[in-house]
Amino acid sequence: MPILNRLGRSVASEPVSGLYERLVTEELKRLLARLDPTRVDVSSPDAADTHVAVAEHVRRIIERALLAVREEDRLTRQAQLCNAVLEWLRKGQAVESVSPGEALVVPLDVLREVRALSRGAAFSASTPYPLVPLSSADLLVNARGEPSVGMAIEREIYSADRIDLLCAFVRWNGLRIVQPALELHRQAGRPLRVITTVYTGSTERRALDWLASIGAEVKVSYDTRTTRLHAKAWLFERLSGYSTAFIGSSNLTHSAMLDGVEWNVRLAQASTPDLIEKFKAAFESYWADPDYEPYDPTRDADRFDRAVRATTAAEATPIFHFDLQPWPFQREMLQRLEAERERHHRYRNLVVAATGTGKTLVAAFDYRRLRESLQNPNLLFVAHRREILSQSIGAYRAVLRDGSFGELFVDGQRPVEGRHVFASVQSLAQLRLDEIRPDAFDVVVVDEFHHAAAPTYERLLNHLQPRLLLGLTATPERTDGQSVLKWFDNRIAVELRLWDALERGLLCPFQYFGLHDDVDLSRVQWSRRGYDVAALQNLYTGDQARVALVVQAIQDKVADPSAMRALGFCVSVAHAEFMAREFVRRGLSAVAVSTDTDADDRDAALRDLRNGKVNVIFCVDPVQRRRRRPRDRHRALLATDRECAGVLAAARTRSAADRPEVVPDGPGLYRKCESALQVRPPVSGALGWSPV
Repeated sequence: MPILNRLGRSVASEPVSGLYERLVTEELKRLLARLDPTRVDVSSPDAADTHVAVAEHVRRIIERALLAVREEDRLTRQAQLCNAVLEWLRKGQAVESVSPGEALVVPLDVLREVRALSRGAAFSASTPYPLVPLSSADLLVNARGEPSVGMAIEREIYSADRIDLLCAFVRWNGLRIVQPALELHRQAGRPLRVITTVYTGSTERRALDWLASIGAEVKVSYDTRTTRLHAKAWLFERLSGYSTAFIGSSNLTHSAMLDGVEWNVRLAQASTPDLIEKFKAAFESYWADPDYEPYDPTRDADRFDRAVRATTAAEATPIFHFDLQPWPFQREMLQRLEAERERHHRYRNLVVAATGTGKTLVAAFDYRRLRESLQNPNLLFVAHRREILSQSIGAYRAVLRDGSFGELFVDGQRPVEGRHVFASVQSLAQLRLDEIRPDAFDVVVVDEFHHAAAPTYERLLNHLQPRLLLGLTATPERTDGQSVLKWFDNRIAVELRLWDALERGLLCPFQYFGLHDDVDLSRVQWSRRGYDVAALQNLYTGDQARVALVVQAIQDKVADPSAMRALGFCVSVAHAEFMAREFVRRGLSAVAVSTDTDADDRDAALRDLRNGKVNVIFCVDPVQRRRRRPRDRHRALLATDRECAGVLAAARTRSAADRPEVVPDGPGLYRKCESALQVRPPVSGALGWSPV
């Protein structure tokens, strides 16, 4: 690039190597001609953007010419030069877009303000001017001898017709710095909108309460798992067309506003109009996002305090101890259910939602609403495992804030009142149907509804005649081809599939890695129900080379295998026991768990996994899917061939971190998923639940 002297004129010099986006001038063309043609890449610019590039080129030249005018002549001579250029464009080049009215007055004058007449001209005082000129961009770093960020923002407030603030942490000691200016802003009837979050528990309710008290509109994100608002930005909109914005690192805290090491860029509509418009559009999209919820101190103070405490507690208290509210995406599901019943008069509905999005909680919130409209309706909640029933009854009790709600009917435990029953399908199957009136329950909820094609479910569903039937499942499609949609007039009422949940940021993203183990499955019999289990067991059990391959993959993918927490899904109980023995022999603590395992031993195994005493639990299918996962840095999932797609889908969960999941996969997922290794970041389920 040619070197410029102090007047900005170029001095002949060979252009240095590098990237450019510069229009070719006659001088530059001459310099490029000296270079080897293979070194130079010159092409035609995009015609849609050439006006910007040419204008910038002319601006630099005109600026240089205006700078060369003697200081004592500038107010007159600079105006004359500008008018001469405009006159040449208008007359000499017949440019119709240049009008005579755009000529500058001679000598130069600058309009500073047009004062409002709200109280009469005699009482209209001058508005404090921003510390940075309205047309200028700048960088504020709280440096000595320069205005602090807080001082600059305060001076911007006085002249703004509207203010939008997007700030992760809003604290009282920072708000006090601009408090008088914001109060005057609102007293003048000018809008103030604030978006913040409970992320890290730094925002203080006192600050939000004061903002609300002066009439500011405040919205809060309570979802710290996916939203994680960390932006800091102010928009000072002025109807005069001189809006400005601050974007940078300063939260609304004392140190960030006054003396902290902070970097904040000041944008100006006059010089960067496109960025100001982009700011506006982004803020409006956040304001319309249901994840940011309106804050009303009289209604939301307790909820805000609980959310802040939950983020700052060393060991988070289970959220079910609190007054639970659905996440925005769960509210959408509840609204769809209500529409199905109220508008379309459909009272048998299936909810299909990815594991980890809180289907059971949606059912509990739905019942809480029905409890008011149907006057405490009788409830039957059906599942196929005690663990699911225990956790489900806990969810209902928490949502309803009733610690005595519901009775279990499982493993010999029988209800006494029988009004709100959480029953295993196995226990219900042992009853004679004439012992249950068809209309005994107003509301029937069936979890894991994809099991409903089984005879035990068919028998029960054919007999019961509830006012409302609600099915819950993540995977309504069965491998045997049978459909469960017949119970719902062949329709799905609410659907939030895995891919939709991933796209919306509700679940942790993942990556796959395939492990080729040289196992030949071509001779293993395949049917609609999958591979022949006995043949698979014979093929995998005893395969030492394959175990070595899996262990090597763990060592390659996991930074510290001794800190890993893993679930290994096997083709049979014998295969699970074999894998556990081999992992122990290779220095990785492992146990095998199956439906034959005693409940106390199964709970002990999961407890040891959480505490780090066990690295891997091998099982045949996803056990205790709503059991909380241990909190750790390295988490893995190991899968074999059988129904690998379903296993991986069942393992999806709501993420508490932004890091992606890593899910290796074998070639031919549905017919030959040979080995899979999944390394996961710390996760937690929707509203505190985490499926396994």
